[in-house]
Amino acid sequence: MVARARIGLRQVRALQPGQTLWDSLLPGFGARRQQGEAIAYVLKYRTSEGRQRWFTIGQHGAPWTPESARRQARQLLGDVARKADPAAEKRAARKAQTVSELCDLYFADATAGRLMTRRRSPKKGSTLATDLGRIERHIKPLLGRRTVGAVRREDVEAFMHDIAAGKTASRTKTRPRGLARVRGGRGTATRTMGLLGAIFAYAVRHRMRTDNPVHGVTRFADGKRQRRLSDDEYKALGDALRQANTENIWPAAIAAARFLALTGWRSGEALGLLWDEVDLARRTATLGDTKTGRSVRPLSHAACDVLHNVPRSRACSCRIESQDSQGPVNGRVWRH
Repeated sequence: MVARARIGLRQVRALQPGQTLWDSLLPGFGARRQQGEAIAYVLKYRTSEGRQRWFTIGQHGAPWTPESARRQARQLLGDVARKADPAAEKRAARKAQTVSELCDLYFADATAGRLMTRRRSPKKGSTLATDLGRIERHIKPLLGRRTVGAVRREDVEAFMHDIAAGKTASRTKTRPRGLARVRGGRGTATRTMGLLGAIFAYAVRHRMRTDNPVHGVTRFADGKRQRRLSDDEYKALGDALRQANTENIWPAAIAAARFLALTGWRSGEALGLLWDEVDLARRTATLGDTKTGRSVRPLSHAACDVLHNVPRSRACSCRIESQDSQGPVNGRVWRH
């Protein structure tokens, strides 16, 4: 017969070696005594796939009492209802003993679309590429060998100042003719701190540690760019574009540069623009997926004139195409 009662201090102290008592208030919550004196609070549940799991909340004694363990069990059951698997996550947490391993787990979940942004959508490929660069070039070199639970706020502050001072700056060969220039500085330090905070928040959610050491660290101000072209600089750009029309220069590159100068858009927004996102009659563009979500943009007559002169292709719906008409122009256009 299965023993059931409301688990309190008296019931816990009365447990005999090898005995398990199940709580009458919260299904699945129990207290179990091994052959010795140790008593552990446990939770038995089934995953969304129907698999039975045992999760050890902790041993009786500070900080675990019957009431605090019951509250934790209730929270875990809420996670299970949202299709989490606390026991599997705990096993994964044991494997992530270093910050480097934690970063790998975080990035794997982010790549699989299991981590949501503030807009409740998976991270974009461009964001993931940036995150990976910051992980490999800043976080792992400075903190990768430390254990997850041993990182303190002082370590995070030193990490931030090391990046700002250029400790991780380097030039790395990426392919036969590729070269990655890793820069330091305060802006890089602040943005990498944002990612590190997200990674440790992931660790807290997966019970790898109880706090986020990035919280409370005062970061450098992430200076917003106020620089705008002067009248003389706009004139010089216009002269260069007009001169480019008379030379053997890729027309798509000229169109992209002219369109960006006229709109002030992000380069990725302009280069990835689709035909069906533009209404030339109403002089508007509706971008469904920008960094700030859906965005409706007005277009000037001059910007529409640029688009009028961009040839349409049956092979690709992209607005400004690459030289081989196999897809949109990419960032290489700015290095021509």
